[in-house]
Amino acid sequence: MTKAAVIILSGTESHADRGRLVNGLETAKEFAETEGDDVELIFDGAGTQWIPKLEDERNDYHDLYRTVREDTSVCDYCAGAFGVADAVADAGVVTLDDHDGHPSVRSLVDDSYEIITF
Repeated sequence: MTKAAVIILSGTESHADRGRLVNGLETAKEFAETEGDDVELIFDGAGTQWIPKLEDERNDYHDLYRTVREDTSVCDYCAGAFGVADAVADAGVVTLDDHDGHPSVRSLVDDSYEIITF
């Protein structure tokens, strides 16, 4: 069994950011589809800005996002800092605030998760 935490840090400003997002979503999807694997998809930093965009059914990557939606969480502090806290709450996405308002990467490492960032 493989345990992976895919962390999306890229913002929404550039073509390169969009590429990192898609690669992160595809990576999370691959783990989610593999029997016995455990995946956590975390949007952190500027990556939190993707949630309202991905929740929009007209977004090109909405369907891909939906394949890993149940494994998705968002940094509580960063959602506020990047102005998307209300959109995250409206979407019902779980927020994490384990370490000073942020997700605890150390806890993931302690739980034997491989950390993959995009």
